[in-house]
Amino acid sequence: MDLNTHPLQRLLPGSSRLVHGCMGLGGGWNHEPSTEADIARAHAAVEAALAIGITLFDHADIYTLGKAESTFGTLMRREPSLRERLLLQSKCGIRFQDAAGPKRYDLSAVYIEAQAELSLARLGTDHLDLLLLHRPDALMEPAEIAEAFTRLRQAGKVRHFGVSNMQAGQMAWLARALDAPLAVNQLEMSLGHLEPFDAGSCFNDPQALARPGALAWAGVLEHCQQENIQIQAWGSLAQGRFSAAQARSPADEPARALLARMASEQGVSREGLLLAWLMRHPARIQPVIGSSDPARIHACGEAMRIEMSRGDWYALYQAARGAELP
Repeated sequence: MDLNTHPLQRLLPGSSRLVHGCMGLGGGWNHEPSTEADIARAHAAVEAALAIGITLFDHADIYTLGKAESTFGTLMRREPSLRERLLLQSKCGIRFQDAAGPKRYDLSAVYIEAQAELSLARLGTDHLDLLLLHRPDALMEPAEIAEAFTRLRQAGKVRHFGVSNMQAGQMAWLARALDAPLAVNQLEMSLGHLEPFDAGSCFNDPQALARPGALAWAGVLEHCQQENIQIQAWGSLAQGRFSAAQARSPADEPARALLARMASEQGVSREGLLLAWLMRHPARIQPVIGSSDPARIHACGEAMRIEMSRGDWYALYQAARGAELP
């Protein structure tokens, strides 16, 4: 199995095994303008990501209320050649409370196209390499979404489309209306979020099924592999639960200790091992690194040279589960 290839490379040659998540760029989640210090921090994070071979940068229209995209756009305006060195992905569909209603999801054609235009303007680019639907909309109509996708693609504004946080049935339902395959499904997956793996390996285990949302994952990994849909893992470092110096919860201690011992024995970072654990799966999972800390980004780069054995993969899986497999 070649762990250096993944489904997205067929559509976007040059797409990296890791993705840099830009959720934290631009300052706080408020309406205060980004400062030069915010821009400098973003620049350091982007350069660190490029230095370890990352070419795909993940945005969303809502990240820091639009400032993440605007700050990234500032970097590209100051260094025009930067756009040629990377691929851009953004997401839309989440709307916060406003005069028109409460927090909601909106995958209407009008909203998809309007938000794509806003992302392009903030980023200062003429096209997105990927546009993902951020959350399933209970009122979504696949034919309407397909029309929006077609118009954006024909106008040269978006090259490929995907989804985020969708189940297998939702992806199949949506795909029937599209004239091009879905490229990506971005999901929460990590050593601290085991439901996707339990759904396949432990479907008849009462303890596994008791995990919130475990049954919703049934068939998701298999569907994506069958349809060559790239799985991207957000939250891939589990918010530092296992890579921190001390466990935040006693339940995490066995996996944290095992990870630390493996990292010491192999001479690699704990972050690299966490990502290598995801990347070992045959679905060719593409982890999204949400950190903007250059040192942590560099530590993540070690994942691409780690070859994890089946035994080590299961040892970490079982330690994180807190129980022997059924």
